[in-house]
Amino acid sequence: MLSPETNQSDVITFILLGFSDNPELQVPLFLVFLAIYIVTVVGNLGMIIIIKINPKLHTPMYFFLSHLSFVDFCYSIAVTPKLLANLAVADRTISFKGCITQFFFACTFVVTETFVLAVMAYDRVVAISNPLKYTVVMSQTLCILLVTGAYVWGIISSLVVTSSLLSLSFCRFSILNNFVCEYSVILSASCSDTYISEMLLFTFATFNEMSTLVIILTSYLFIFVTVLQMHSVSGRRKAFSTCTSHFVAITIYHGTILFLYCVPRSQNLKEEIKVASIFYTVVIPMLNPLIYSLRNKDVKETVSNLKVTKILPQLIHSH
Repeated sequence: MLSPETNQSDVITFILLGFSDNPELQVPLFLVFLAIYIVTVVGNLGMIIIIKINPKLHTPMYFFLSHLSFVDFCYSIAVTPKLLANLAVADRTISFKGCITQFFFACTFVVTETFVLAVMAYDRVVAISNPLKYTVVMSQTLCILLVTGAYVWGIISSLVVTSSLLSLSFCRFSILNNFVCEYSVILSASCSDTYISEMLLFTFATFNEMSTLVIILTSYLFIFVTVLQMHSVSGRRKAFSTCTSHFVAITIYHGTILFLYCVPRSQNLKEEIKVASIFYTVVIPMLNPLIYSLRNKDVKETVSNLKVTKILPQLIHSH
């Protein structure tokens, strides 16, 4: 065992088991995750670029959506490359510094996304409940403050939780039964008492989830009441349409986070936890741009215009 006073970061090595218990699946899984990673990177960067180049999309809703895409992009590049490397090579080791760094960035972006989704729910309730004053209420200054607050709280939460890991003692070599440096698997590798660290994570996770879910559920309650009071059928349809994608993204994201961090778990659920970890670390960052782009007329129109702008000059030049 190494004490915290020892420069343990230089001597500790973790081994990420990943999917090593199913060697026949290594190549298929590598191809699947590589495809997901490419779609995630292209999809999220594409959303950011589309929102940037189309003046019609320079609204609070798309401002928040661009930051959601940025957070998903950063989260993906913090986690997926190491996952792909572990599937491609036999050496699945990761240094203590590398593991803690991966966790810090992953935790930062997870918490930030949680609050960005809550901010987006508040934005929708203002847009639907008070459309005439929407641009006044959701001013550029307020939008920047809300997004900045999400990033700052994400960093603070991650610093506190990561510091609790650094206070623990670890054995020189430890096996982590996951593909990512997730908090619970790092704790399982510790040789010291982890009760305080477990309670700290539970407290932060519960606070983040409950506070954002209160904002989200309250917002959607107001939206539901407002939509029911609308006399126009087309108005109701449009209001529900603008909220459906956001509600789907919220349900998938928060459902996974609640399962992983806010409910008691049995030690027999290790495989289920690994699958849930895959879902929110790899799959969800890919789903968000697909959910918002496939159900969003403005985004689809921008993509179509880009295709026409690019293809027509080529056809004219070829003739």
